[in-house]
Amino acid sequence: MAPGLTATSPNHTPSIEKQVPRSIFPDGIKTSGQHPPLYHQLSPYEEFPHKITGATVWDADDYKNNPERWTHWLTDDELAEMSEAADNFKNAGIPLTGISRDNFQLPRLSTFLASMRNELLNGKGFILFKGFPVEKWGNHKSAIAYMGLGTYLGYFVSQNGKGHVLGHVKDLGDDAKQIDKVRIYRTNARQFFHADDSDLVGLLCIARALEGGESDITSVHHVYNTLRRERPDVLKTLTEPVWYFDRKGEVSEDEDPYIRTSVFYLEPGGKARVFCKYDPYFIRSLERFSSAGIIPPLSPAQLEAADVLEATCNRLALHMILEVGDIQFLSNEHILHARTEYKDHAPPAPRRHLMRLWLATPESEGGWKLPFHDSEEKKRGGIQVDDVAPVAHLDAE
Repeated sequence: MAPGLTATSPNHTPSIEKQVPRSIFPDGIKTSGQHPPLYHQLSPYEEFPHKITGATVWDADDYKNNPERWTHWLTDDELAEMSEAADNFKNAGIPLTGISRDNFQLPRLSTFLASMRNELLNGKGFILFKGFPVEKWGNHKSAIAYMGLGTYLGYFVSQNGKGHVLGHVKDLGDDAKQIDKVRIYRTNARQFFHADDSDLVGLLCIARALEGGESDITSVHHVYNTLRRERPDVLKTLTEPVWYFDRKGEVSEDEDPYIRTSVFYLEPGGKARVFCKYDPYFIRSLERFSSAGIIPPLSPAQLEAADVLEATCNRLALHMILEVGDIQFLSNEHILHARTEYKDHAPPAPRRHLMRLWLATPESEGGWKLPFHDSEEKKRGGIQVDDVAPVAHLDAE
């Protein structure tokens, strides 16, 4: 077991949730979706800290030769408990979108998962499970056990306009150059350093690529300290709410097709922690609006800031390779992650395939306070288009 994990359980103060039809949302909770920030809660650069300290600031050199500090090999007892819970859930005939801690019970493993959740939220922000038996269990049972495991970390949210709560990172032949239409996880292109629209992200490796598709992660707080020391001008630009993020058509009725926000935020309230929400593909795909004069184009200062941010992340990154049966969980508040370009095996060998979870951790259950109106909702963030129902397909579509 990875050291440094303390068995602290989240505070389960109930959140106020909107009533939604269970015929559409089987667990009774709807993904909130993408929203602009509450601009009055955004802090000017002058209020950001001069230096961040603590467990969330880490150096790749501290971990790259010490995998025992960030990996956890699943034991026979843990796998047996997950297997029994998955079989019971399957036999109950409940749809995958209705899975919860109540119907996927892990009385022993839950203690460790509570400590791991705390480490993701407030510690180094990442962990790698190894030994998940995807080949033995197959996609269906693996998906049940994986989603069930995820319910102990957060609430699954929709990852796209189709309502996918179990995502599939797989090359479907989409043209990665059409960045105003295409989500890069559906291609084999490089994914630059970014954070997803959720508090936590999980990736379960079902099949590896022939070449590439390797993972890089970096501490947002280490990046922040480095920029503050080396390029405070760049950091200041990244804290300003002058960045437009594309929604790539995944919008509800009467919503704007983009969001104006910043890249680095200061958590409102007492803790005042720095967090980051960013994806370069979503800031560079807005020419259709800027060329029409609807929004301003990226300024020279913003273009430089994006390049410096990527270069700094690369310089400070921890590299890892996900093997079949590995599960990587990351914070999207204080970790940025990337993926190298990859090449798949020739047919009939399986293509590279990762099952993905986006998980929300609301304020009332120990999550960070965010400057968005849905900060206290259980399924804050994610991507929700109108009342599109959640779905959990077993493969990409």
